[in-house]
Amino acid sequence: MTTPRVVLIAGVSGSGKTTIGTKLAERLGWDYAEADEFHSEANIEKMRSGHPLTDADRLPWLTSIAAWIDDRLRTDRPGVVSCSALKRKYRDILAGDREAVATVLLDGDRDTIAARMKARKGHFFSATLLDTQFADLELPAPDEDVVTAPITGTPDETVAHILASLHLAPRRH
Repeated sequence: MTTPRVVLIAGVSGSGKTTIGTKLAERLGWDYAEADEFHSEANIEKMRSGHPLTDADRLPWLTSIAAWIDDRLRTDRPGVVSCSALKRKYRDILAGDREAVATVLLDGDRDTIAARMKARKGHFFSATLLDTQFADLELPAPDEDVVTAPITGTPDETVAHILASLHLAPRRH
């Protein structure tokens, strides 16, 4: 595996993508982007009203995130981006044949994640869509280069697992 210059943190809503992504970026001293910031207002409103996005809704969003990734690679500014990337075709758009992009899937059971979502405030995602997210989730195929990171421990333990799995050294203070 090539040493990654961009790490994609994937998983269903409530799995801890933002928490893990920001902690990982901080530990590495890398840029961080939250994929939710790339959504159009129409997509946000659709999700807020409890309707799942279609592939057509997602394509411009995924293309924008892929452009952010390409910019990091082109300018040699490493980064971490959190994005649901539930389906292989989405992960292919984001990581595809970019050797310097590592994909990490946060792995947790539905009950744990549902409890997290109920406790969450100020996020547009509706907890009622969690079942849809789990139904859409395509676990990585054997030919996909995806690291699975369990979320059963603390966020710091999950970040340590990711750093070790990707052979990345945290920034020295």
